Amino acid sequence: MALSGSRSLKSKRPRPGSPLFQPSGTHVLQKLQAFLRAQYPSYGFQEVLTPTVYKKRLWETSGHWDNYKDDMFAVVGRGAQGGQDPGRQTGENEEYGLKPMNCPGHCLLFQSQKRSYKDLPIRYADFSPLHRNELSGALSGLTRLRRFHQDDGHIFCRHDQIMQEITETLRFVHLVYQTFNLGTYKLRLGTRPEHFVGSVDEWDKAETRLRLALDDSGRVYDINHGDGAFYGPKIDILLTDADGKDHQTATIQLDFQLPKRFALEYDTSVSNEKNMPILIHRAIVGSLERFTALLLESYSGRLPFWMSPYQLIILTVGEKANVRQRAEIMARQLGFPDARPGAQALKARKFMVDCDNSNQSLGKKIIDARKKGYSLYAVLGERNLEQPPGMQTLDVTLSSHPKEQDVQKVMEDFLQSQIQTSQSESSEGRIATRDAATSLTVQQCQELMTEIESRYL
Repeated sequence: MALSGSRSLKSKRPRPGSPLFQPSGTHVLQKLQAFLRAQYPSYGFQEVLTPTVYKKRLWETSGHWDNYKDDMFAVVGRGAQGGQDPGRQTGENEEYGLKPMNCPGHCLLFQSQKRSYKDLPIRYADFSPLHRNELSGALSGLTRLRRFHQDDGHIFCRHDQIMQEITETLRFVHLVYQTFNLGTYKLRLGTRPEHFVGSVDEWDKAETRLRLALDDSGRVYDINHGDGAFYGPKIDILLTDADGKDHQTATIQLDFQLPKRFALEYDTSVSNEKNMPILIHRAIVGSLERFTALLLESYSGRLPFWMSPYQLIILTVGEKANVRQRAEIMARQLGFPDARPGAQALKARKFMVDCDNSNQSLGKKIIDARKKGYSLYAVLGERNLEQPPGMQTLDVTLSSHPKEQDVQKVMEDFLQSQIQTSQSESSEGRIATRDAATSLTVQQCQELMTEIESRYL
């Protein structure tokens, strides 16, 4: 999946459904994770970490071994118990499974402490990698993988909290998809499949809850009969690609079965009485890799500035050593404006800034920068170095951006505010424009990028 031009998000060498991400692709996924993490406090989620491998007994308890085994990777390893074959250590024959989902681990976390009705809802979020043994013919780019990351989440709640939790999750979905400007998404209710766990009555009640939540949302939805998970009905959110193919991204699943299998309980307000919580599975974007692929297609490979790995590139004019050296210094200053060693680095901003010091002509460098999808490019020549180091400027131009008009407006507003500020100061360092370029100092360029990024453009 190419990001733009010759740049790529992942290694082009074939892998069995498990991509190797280049630094640029890793940056995009980390930005997507950071955006979702920033929303978690508003929706009451706490992030957790869970293992990749569990013993077979856990998957038997959860029901995955009986109902999902063909889609899991089974492994053999050493454990506390196991076979006594000659030449083998104790436990070497014990079976394990790579996790295809996080729900059993989150059930163990809930089970690890005594819970009260006052504690609920408890909401866990998890970005741990998942492994699913997809058929090789079903694998497709980043949209269908065997190893992927999901913004997985689980909500343990009381019966009287179900509707509110589903409603809030639908609002969370809408916020995220609106932020990415992905247009209309589809809602689809999946009902009881042919193979399921639990009683028909429990399923009917769960499906009714989801229908009511969808009705209250006021959004149009359709029903996919028999498409629920084996443990409960679900609401899937789907995006359509340029070829008209639907891709499931977000999902909301109501589960009355897993809490029963793990004997989960909480204390009620009545003395010595316990109740079983309800489990809601939720993912807002689903597979981060799949969502990234759909974003790349939607934005024609040129991602919004705040998550783009190609935010700005400095293009040098001529072959003078002092210009090239200064360009590299400015690139470091722009990329890490608040760089500090130690704990202070946690607060540091970071921009993705590159430098083209090649011997190519400026025109060729500009064409390359546009092809590679840089949002901004900045030209640096001998003329820009005539001022003292703190006052030296870069000629900055908006190159390519999915919200070009919005970014242009930010640049115009920023330019106007800088001009007004400089009018009360000396003539040195005043903002100037040359053709479509804006002449900015390193500090002013940092402020401009911060302003564009802060608006999620």
